[in-house]
Amino acid sequence: MGTSRMFRIFVVLGSAFMILLIIIYWDDVGASHLYLHTPVSPGPKIPHPAPQQRPQTSRTPSFLSDIDAFVNQFLEPGTGEPTDPAPADTSNQSEKAEERYVPRREWKIHLTPVAAELRERQEQRRRLLQEMCANDSVVFPGKNRSFDDIPNKELDHLIVDDRHGIIYCYVPKVACSNWKRIMIILSESLLRDGVPQRDPLAIPRDLVHNNSMHFTFNKFWKRYGKFAKHLMKVKLKKYTKFLFVRDPFVRLISAYRNKFELPNEDFYRRFAQVMLRRYANQPTPPASVDEAFGVGIHPSFSHFIQYLLDPQTEKEMPFNEHWRQVYRLCHPCQIQYDFVGHLETAEEDAEHLLRQLRVDNVVEFPTSHRNLTASSWEADWFSTVPVEARRELYKLYEPDFRLFGYDRPDSLLNE
Repeated sequence: MGTSRMFRIFVVLGSAFMILLIIIYWDDVGASHLYLHTPVSPGPKIPHPAPQQRPQTSRTPSFLSDIDAFVNQFLEPGTGEPTDPAPADTSNQSEKAEERYVPRREWKIHLTPVAAELRERQEQRRRLLQEMCANDSVVFPGKNRSFDDIPNKELDHLIVDDRHGIIYCYVPKVACSNWKRIMIILSESLLRDGVPQRDPLAIPRDLVHNNSMHFTFNKFWKRYGKFAKHLMKVKLKKYTKFLFVRDPFVRLISAYRNKFELPNEDFYRRFAQVMLRRYANQPTPPASVDEAFGVGIHPSFSHFIQYLLDPQTEKEMPFNEHWRQVYRLCHPCQIQYDFVGHLETAEEDAEHLLRQLRVDNVVEFPTSHRNLTASSWEADWFSTVPVEARRELYKLYEPDFRLFGYDRPDSLLNE
């Protein structure tokens, strides 16, 4: 009887000791294991190759190293890619892989590599970004901060597709609606009759810009907690990152045309009324956009430029995303982009990018020239803007001009 009682006491004490150890371990690292069990977007069920055995070292691996190892299982090349991989060829892998790559759709068969001039164009754009970020003559707020120092709210333009290993930084007024459509299709986040949507143009505009349709970096904190930033950096290292840009002044013209020459109640109340009161001698502008357009009242392009240059504007709130500088949206000196597209070469760049991502058999970029703002219109649009204001505006957007290789508009600034 005494032996049985001692055994029970031993079991109770041993259990209590184990529970204490578990609590201590959980307090240190266990909570962060939660995100390891959060499903990354469900890719095709393709058998993963057995992980390679790594030599053991005397140093105890850190928990962050465990995270890296776990995430890498999902990021290995060939796991979950929708396009048939190129057959192995030991004779000339650099060129043969592209030549023999045959996608599943018959209407997308590429037997030749991407043109050398397109590859060189991308190399030049990436190299320019690196040089400008290292150039002390190019100065702008936040240039020299680390990725860790970027506030979470400033990462809301980075859309992540875990299924294909893609990160897209969207820039409003640079074909972002269609690229968002592409990201929705690739992530298979929109179903139609239980089947993922495949036609980009069939996605309604209200869904395209619905935040719930996109998994962005600023959502990582809610899902992954204190390890969100580390996981972002892992994905930035492994995933293909891209963005599209355009001439900064032309982008401003496009933003003005879309938001203030067309009736938009939200932009009228938030911005147009402010411009009319401050710069158009309209102390009591119409209460609604319909009333304003009914009597022919809306801010001019010159009023819009005054608003951008007014120090009071950013004291009240940050620039709206439609005219915020690209360096503030996409952080090109903290994120090493793999592909930099230009709207001026959109069709070539889109085809090149989709081939590089190996998703061109899944989706095709829907080109559209509807209501496209042309760079040749700049002189007409800026004719009502004083030269001194143009020069101030250039200083405001000069980092975007230099980072992305757009020429200084001397014809507008030297009159």
